[in-house]
Amino acid sequence: MNTFKKARSFIYRNARPIDLSRWQYHFENGSKESVLDVLSYYQNEDGGFGHALEEDSWNPNSSPIQTWCAVELLREINFTDKAHPIIKGILKYLESGDGFVKSKWASEIESNNYYPHAFWWDWKPDAEYDYNPTANLAGFCIKFADRKSPLFYKACKIAQESANSLLDRDRVDDGHLLLCYIRLYQYCIETNTISLFDFDEYSKKLMNFVSQAICNADIEWSCDGVVFEYINAFAHDLQSISLSCDKINYIANYLKDNQQDDGSWNISWNWSGYVEEWAISKNWWKSYGIIANMLFLKRYQNKILRKRP
Repeated sequence: MNTFKKARSFIYRNARPIDLSRWQYHFENGSKESVLDVLSYYQNEDGGFGHALEEDSWNPNSSPIQTWCAVELLREINFTDKAHPIIKGILKYLESGDGFVKSKWASEIESNNYYPHAFWWDWKPDAEYDYNPTANLAGFCIKFADRKSPLFYKACKIAQESANSLLDRDRVDDGHLLLCYIRLYQYCIETNTISLFDFDEYSKKLMNFVSQAICNADIEWSCDGVVFEYINAFAHDLQSISLSCDKINYIANYLKDNQQDDGSWNISWNWSGYVEEWAISKNWWKSYGIIANMLFLKRYQNKILRKRP
C-alpha cells in the first residue's frame, strides 16, 4: 500500500471529525463549510476556543492558545469572511481582555491546571510570556478587525512591540514562536500595514532565522507541521534560504522512509503525566501529523524532490 493510501486509512479509522474534515478538504475536494461546521463546536459563547482543539490541552475554557489554533485552521483553508460568526467571535474574545496579561495574550491560563494537559501548558502565577501566540493574534486582528476599532489600534501597537522583540534577538529557538513572527509578517503584507515598524529589517532578520530553523530542524518533530509552514511561508523565495532545496529533499525522503505500518508517523514527545489521556491525544496528533506531512509531499515532492540513487 502506498504512502497516501496508508495515510488515508489511518485518518478514516482514527481521526477526530475536525481532522477528517481537514483531510477531505485538502485531498478529497471537501468543502470549507464542512471544516467550519466542525470547528464551530470548539468555540465557546465568549468567542474563544477550547475543548482540546489544541491536542495537548483538554481545557474546555477559552484560551489564547486554543483560539490561536482556530486562527491557524482558518488560515489553512484560506477563509477570510469577516462577517462569519467564527471570525466575529474570535474578535469578540480577543477584544474582551480575557487571557491578556502584561500586554500579551497568555500562552497558559490558570484553568489549564484543572484538566489533563501536557506539562508545558502548566499555568504558573509568576509566568513571563513571550510573543507566542501574541504576534500571530495581533496580525489576525490587523487583518480582520474594523480599522476604526480599539482592537485594531491595540493590535497595531502589539505588532510594533512584537516586531521590535524579534529585532532585538540574536536567535529564535522556539519553532512555534518563530511561526508566530512569520504570521505577523504575512498579515502585514496582506493588509499593506508594513509601515507599522521597520519592515525591511524585520523581513531580513526573519528570513535569516527561518533559514537557520530549516537547516537545523529536527525532522523527527516534523509531525507538528512547523517545518512545513516555514517552507510554505517563503515558497516564493526559497533560493534565499540556504540549503532549502536539499533540506526539502531530505525531509520528503525521510517521510517516505519512516511512515509506520498503520499509516502514521511517530510522535516524538509525550506529556509525562495523564497517561490515559495522553494515549488519546497522541492518536489525535498522529492524524494532525499525517495531514501536515501529506501536504508537504503533495506540494514539494514533484517540484523539488530529487530521485535517490
